[in-house]
Amino acid sequence: MFRFENPIFLYLLLLIPLLALVRFMSLRNRKAKIKRFGDPALLAEMMSGVSKYRPAVKFWLLQGVLALFIVMMARPQFGSRIHREKRQGIEAMICVDISNSMLAEDVVPSRLEKSKMLMENLVDHFDNDKIGLVVYAGDAFVQMPITADYISAKMFMQNINPSLIAAQGTDIATAIDLAMKSFTSDEKAGKAIILITDGEDHEGQAMQAAQAAKEKGVRVFILGIGTTKGAPIPMPDGRYLTDRSGETVMSRLNEDMCREIAAAGSGTYIHVDNTSNAQEMLDEEIVKMQKGEVATVVYSDYDEQFQAVGIIAMLLLIIETLLLERRRNWQNRIKLFRRGASVALLLIVATAANAQTDRQYVRMGNQLYRQGKFDKAELEYKKALSKNENNSQALYNLGLAALQQKKDSDAVENFNKAAKVETNPIRKAMAYHNIGVVMQAHQDYNQAIEAYKEALRNNPKDDETRYNLALCQRQKKDNKGGGGGQNNQQDNKQDQNKDQKQDQKQDNQQDKQDNQQQNQPPRDNQMSKENAERLLDAAVQQEKNTQERLQKALQQSPRRSLEKNW
Repeated sequence: MFRFENPIFLYLLLLIPLLALVRFMSLRNRKAKIKRFGDPALLAEMMSGVSKYRPAVKFWLLQGVLALFIVMMARPQFGSRIHREKRQGIEAMICVDISNSMLAEDVVPSRLEKSKMLMENLVDHFDNDKIGLVVYAGDAFVQMPITADYISAKMFMQNINPSLIAAQGTDIATAIDLAMKSFTSDEKAGKAIILITDGEDHEGQAMQAAQAAKEKGVRVFILGIGTTKGAPIPMPDGRYLTDRSGETVMSRLNEDMCREIAAAGSGTYIHVDNTSNAQEMLDEEIVKMQKGEVATVVYSDYDEQFQAVGIIAMLLLIIETLLLERRRNWQNRIKLFRRGASVALLLIVATAANAQTDRQYVRMGNQLYRQGKFDKAELEYKKALSKNENNSQALYNLGLAALQQKKDSDAVENFNKAAKVETNPIRKAMAYHNIGVVMQAHQDYNQAIEAYKEALRNNPKDDETRYNLALCQRQKKDNKGGGGGQNNQQDNKQDQNKDQKQDQKQDNQQDKQDNQQQNQPPRDNQMSKENAERLLDAAVQQEKNTQERLQKALQQSPRRSLEKNW
């Protein structure tokens, strides 16, 4: 495919016929003057050294050089250069039951919360795999199409709750059928359906759906969550779900049906309890699956063709310079050759200047970014990286462009690369600050805290990062389910130990101050009882005001601002 990158310069080609018209009028006036001067035939014999055709040839050679130079400015491009990223991985569709029975607490903290932890830990073990999410109860729908954006996947998983589907029940067959339609057409990649359920199939036909998936080469894994003893189903009002007779409904895991569905789908049944055995078994089964090659197009670009046009223009210019209108000696020819070489050198310099550098691509990307054309800006930044893969500015701005397009995982990856190659500590801190903002938005508080700390190591004067760090640490304590999965309890214990050590350290410092005050010589006038009470009331009031300001700051929207372009 052929195109011009800057086609607006092609309007300059209108100069060619205009100059030709000027030359035609000039020759016409010249002939009229020659006729007035004398006989044209006699004058031609007197100027025998002048060529009749060479001036016209030189003129059209210069016209051709001008036309080619204009075409060079328009930057002709031909063909396309496609960059692809090849990866080895599988495709997995997770179908999670969100019926009210998943609120039972026979698995800590509940069946649904345990399922979320399993899914998040499964995503953490994925490398080059694709994942999708289907939620179902009495009906089913695709919560997240199949993707390789793991951060977005975690965000969708955290937002799962029974209110997403109004129709209660458990229709496993519909969930499997919907998952089958969500896979890509890639036949090389291994495909799996991971079904999380408590084994209550109210609609039937689950085994037939699993058998149909098996015939198409898709394995169906069943994660049965809960206990056979069962547990009551808590409701939003604090009571437990009851039947028509007023008896409390007990939801029990149907392991027999789970095993039958797994066998029909050529998969494995895994019982999920309060241990991590289910996670380890599932990881082992996923590793055994076929790893297909998945090719992802990064971007396509056109090959520049102005170099060939420049070579032709230089040849024409050299020929025009060496072509004389009259006979001259070799000394004059050498001078003319030098002149032509100088002109050719200037043309080479202009050609090199016309070639796009990585900085020019970044400038173009910045212009498109400010115009809100984030996809086109992303393309320009990637072009800059193809010229210089260590351009930290291109990496950082590419992360911002990806973030504007909701490509959070790509944004974090590019911010990390920018921070690694950047030597300026202030800009390095900006990259880590933005990583922390993205992670905090996805409630991945552990990584957000580490990113903020790294930003402060590079720029200790950044008060906004320090504020976000303190807020993120507070949110991590308040949200037990945020960002850590099963590791949150250990993290909370570590934080409690750190807080206890800090409190002990502060108490020791306070004891030292008290001891120092006690060792000081007594004052002449001791404080009266009224003054002591007055100071105590002031201290209590100051502490109350501090707590109110803290609560007001926490109630406000969190400060998560992104840095501007470099």
